[in-house]
Amino acid sequence: MPTVLIIDDNAAVAVALEVLFSLHDIDAVRAASPEEGLALLDRTVIDLVVQDMNFSADTTSGEEGVALFRAIRKRHPDLPVILLTAWTHLDAAVDLIKAGAADYLAKPWDDQRLVATVRNLLELGQANRALSQHRSDELRQRRELERYNLRNMVWNDPATERVIALACQVARADVPILITGPNGTGKERIADIIQANSAVRDGPFVVLNCGALPSELIEAELFGADAGAYTGAAKAREGKFEAADGGTLFLDEIGNLPLAGQMKLLRVLETGRFERLGSNRERQVQVRVISATNADLPAMIRAGTFREDLYYRLNVIELRLPPLAERPGDILPLARHFLGPARHLRPDAEAALLAHGWPGNVRELKNVMARASLLASGDAITVPDLGLPAASAASAASHGSSDQEPDRDAISAALQRANGVVAQAAADLGLSRQALYRRMERLGIARP
Repeated sequence: MPTVLIIDDNAAVAVALEVLFSLHDIDAVRAASPEEGLALLDRTVIDLVVQDMNFSADTTSGEEGVALFRAIRKRHPDLPVILLTAWTHLDAAVDLIKAGAADYLAKPWDDQRLVATVRNLLELGQANRALSQHRSDELRQRRELERYNLRNMVWNDPATERVIALACQVARADVPILITGPNGTGKERIADIIQANSAVRDGPFVVLNCGALPSELIEAELFGADAGAYTGAAKAREGKFEAADGGTLFLDEIGNLPLAGQMKLLRVLETGRFERLGSNRERQVQVRVISATNADLPAMIRAGTFREDLYYRLNVIELRLPPLAERPGDILPLARHFLGPARHLRPDAEAALLAHGWPGNVRELKNVMARASLLASGDAITVPDLGLPAASAASAASHGSSDQEPDRDAISAALQRANGVVAQAAADLGLSRQALYRRMERLGIARP
């Protein structure tokens, strides 16, 4: 249960607030003076403070409250503080809001409004603490990743970071890894990171795209062939497994491997032994196998086009790389990386990039940036330079219009909808409380 600290020298006021909060499942503790309140803050976990502005008899200046508020902010800069007084001065309220006060309410207060304000601030504080913890965890993980060779990978989205972190974690394990995800997401880059941090990082890194060769040639590419093994095989040739001995073999589009090749691949994974096409002599290799696919292998197993035993042998560890649309934090860093330092994106172009669905993923983004670099007349990349569908450009224009300055009518309407709760109205307008108070002061708007 959240705890509110009430600092007020009027016992009747403090008890009334305590009872009000208890009726809404909010715990409350009382302090009769600034000194007692600060002492409670030092030894008790407090989620929010409601403080009076005047403590001495016949005092209405609010100076004591200002001093208390500043002392609280100095010791607990993130603690929300609601100022409460029978003597309201809008100028003083605005100054304190600028200094970080959460809200400023007059006595006698409206119970419903006060409780709504307190609840909003408690929920906001909880969300901020969770966000702060999340950011701290992300920073710690990013620092942990710095000790790995990340092959100049560009990313900023937590979804991508989770994949990279797991790839680094399992890199030294001598087990097959399956990387899944749509075409163009960067699966080969993840495989490269695994190789660079593996126990065989000094060995060869050999790549074979199983979808780029006719099915009758894939086995020869994998295992090699003796002279005369098939039409056109004039001399013996080394396969990818032999080439990758002592290193890593990356099999892209593994779902395209024919059934005969799947059976031989399974044997190599289990024993490390294989035969070239047209040969009866077994060869022994030590190869780390990483495979990748955009296919639904379980569906292929049900259809009888992919061996179930091979799937489980390849899938000791699975890394799923999401499509770019599910990694929006990567879009702009990648776009800037592909553009290089000589050019930059205009804000409307950034909005268009974020609005686009990226069916071609990172590969499509790279091509869009290459085209934009060629078409741009200056250093700035504009929406027309990108050549994206009209829907993305329209979304970018809509995004730009939503950032316009709210006028008097918009602010008044937001305050009315929020029943005078400034924090809620500010959130509705996309502003901070301090920013909303500054606009209210400039426009001469009094709180309802």
